[in-house]
Amino acid sequence: MADVWTLSEYSEHGMKDVSLELLGRGRALADSLGVSLAAVVLGHGIDETALQSLIEHGADVVYVADDPCLADFTCESYANVLVPLIKEHKPQVMIAAATTTGRTLMPYVAVQVHAGLTADCTELAIEPGTGNLLQTRPAIGGNIMATIKSPDHRPQMATIRPRSTKKPMRDGSRVGTIVHIPPSPSWKNACVEVLGLRSLEGQNASIEEAEIVVSGGKGLKKRDNFTLVEDLAKALGGEVGASRDAVDRGWAAYPHQVGLSGKTVSPRLYVAVGISGAIQHLAGIKTAKCIVAINHDEHANILDLADFALVGDLFTILPEIQKRLETRRQA
Repeated sequence: MADVWTLSEYSEHGMKDVSLELLGRGRALADSLGVSLAAVVLGHGIDETALQSLIEHGADVVYVADDPCLADFTCESYANVLVPLIKEHKPQVMIAAATTTGRTLMPYVAVQVHAGLTADCTELAIEPGTGNLLQTRPAIGGNIMATIKSPDHRPQMATIRPRSTKKPMRDGSRVGTIVHIPPSPSWKNACVEVLGLRSLEGQNASIEEAEIVVSGGKGLKKRDNFTLVEDLAKALGGEVGASRDAVDRGWAAYPHQVGLSGKTVSPRLYVAVGISGAIQHLAGIKTAKCIVAINHDEHANILDLADFALVGDLFTILPEIQKRLETRRQA
């Protein structure tokens, strides 16, 4: 019976957290289908400890392609490995993260293997009786949730929004198989050469990776007041987020938007300032470890999800928080 596959992402810093998040998704799907879960890792100089961690977090099999031509991601080279592997083993489901790598590679591979692909999913499930993958993602600007099926083609392919689920617990007793794929000259893409990588100047860290996020909404009333959120984020050593309303009003750029139509975040601390809590926004923060909401409306939806709620005038509360933070810094 065909397996469920996940695409793991490896860098010089080790296995990326999103690879472990995918294993949590994949494990649930594989258990529903009664099949094995496999992880595919492409790269160069891949550490065996990192491969073992995939097994400890849920994989039964790990397919590894390790070659200098895979050191830097290029769509064609990665596809030259992945497409023959899919055709040989015929997985029933394959999922990847909706990262730069996943968003680039998976559509290309889907065309090569004549399969369907649903991008940027937030939920996955198996349809009882058919084994079809139910792929749920926001549509029409995040105003509805659409569930998509690919009943006629295999593998069923999807990319999953990072931070939309928690990593599974590590189980050091798990046993699995690591399969090293023999390198092939066909992997190398002669048309593209990576000369180097550099960060964009002035670009802030991604809010998806931030440990602390402070977000502002329409309760701030105007752009000048949004500096209160920016100042608090700076004081806490965090990143700035925003509701869709704040982005639509031009108070913050789209990369800062939190919610189904923006970014899903899972920080240690999420502070929501003047955000009422539309369902799309709440879905984007549900995996945050601690949520603090500051809102004048005691019936705001976000208060139901918050771990700590400050009901009152944010223009009074935020300066007081800043004052106390400054006092602690000077102590």
